[in-house]
Amino acid sequence: MPLILRIIAVLAALLLMFSVLWDAFETIVLPRRVRRRFRLTRMFYQWTWMPWSSFARDHIKREGRREGFLSFFGPLALLALLVIWAAGLVVGFALLQWAFGSRLAGAVYHSGFFTDLYYSGTTFFTLGLGDIAPQSAPARFITVAEAGLGFGFLALIISYLPVLYQAFSRREVNVSLLDARAGSPPTALELLRRSGTGKAREMLPQFLGDWERWAAELLESQLSYPSIGYFRSQHENQSWLSALTVILDSCSLVLVGVDDVPRQQAKLTFAIARHAAVDLAQVFGADYRHAKDGRLSAADRDRLREALANADLPIREGPEADKKLAHLRGMYEPYVLALARYFVIELPPWLPAPGAIDDWQSSPLEGSDTETMSTLSAGS
Repeated sequence: MPLILRIIAVLAALLLMFSVLWDAFETIVLPRRVRRRFRLTRMFYQWTWMPWSSFARDHIKREGRREGFLSFFGPLALLALLVIWAAGLVVGFALLQWAFGSRLAGAVYHSGFFTDLYYSGTTFFTLGLGDIAPQSAPARFITVAEAGLGFGFLALIISYLPVLYQAFSRREVNVSLLDARAGSPPTALELLRRSGTGKAREMLPQFLGDWERWAAELLESQLSYPSIGYFRSQHENQSWLSALTVILDSCSLVLVGVDDVPRQQAKLTFAIARHAAVDLAQVFGADYRHAKDGRLSAADRDRLREALANADLPIREGPEADKKLAHLRGMYEPYVLALARYFVIELPPWLPAPGAIDDWQSSPLEGSDTETMSTLSAGS
């Protein structure tokens, strides 16, 4: 083999292995946001999510089937990424063996790159078949290095998956709890209406404080592990983005002015929730520059005020209040709208649909049980 070809093979192998290892380090080990645009993981998710989500959006009309189809992407993409990393390292070590002359031997050994690839695979996954063995010092060194790296890489992957699913589970607990507090899908009107009666009104600041912590955990976990963002919630009309949006909507109403509801905690929760929406839109490359708001019309705003007043939660009225509400919405709605388009998630409305039923009521009931459930849902 010409020397120049060997040098090219060695450089290509080292570049491939370094790219894979550095990408795996940034994705699994490094606990902070990576701003570099050209990353193997970033390109993989962009190139696979776009056709996957476009197919779901354009060809699957039934919401249940569409959500089911989209829910497969997160776990499958994660497994595919691990396979790509492993394949890149196996090919890299095979190139090194080939560049150093394929100094291998065995009972059924046939010289060639595909044999080097087979040997590299059995070494990386520490199979120890023994049908092919290295016959030179460089070949032995490459073998030992690959076996050690393969063992460490597989151990790192095994420890990575539980951390990922624990972060997903923590995210989903509060999303599920929001069902009884804000409806299905959740809305700002239902959240305030159900939290604004009796002792529940006194607990509203504490409730918003819990969601301040949830928003901070959401930001931290999905900056460290962006793949969690592609994992869908258990129910079709629930999602981490819907929950984040409803909390921002509710805090906006409180900040505009709701009688007997303290604003300080709403201000703190709004700040961290808005921070999460902005940063996550940037991390996932969602185009928020051209997002247009169509979530709250003037007529719906008037209906919202009337409904809150009927629930003994009158909100401040007048041009200044309308201007403040529009300003607060403008601080986060472009980002949540962009994330909704990117993830193919329908954002919740400000007002619930007439006759909406919570997820916890969806099991078959008979007679008086149904009436009891409806009474509990309405906050009576």
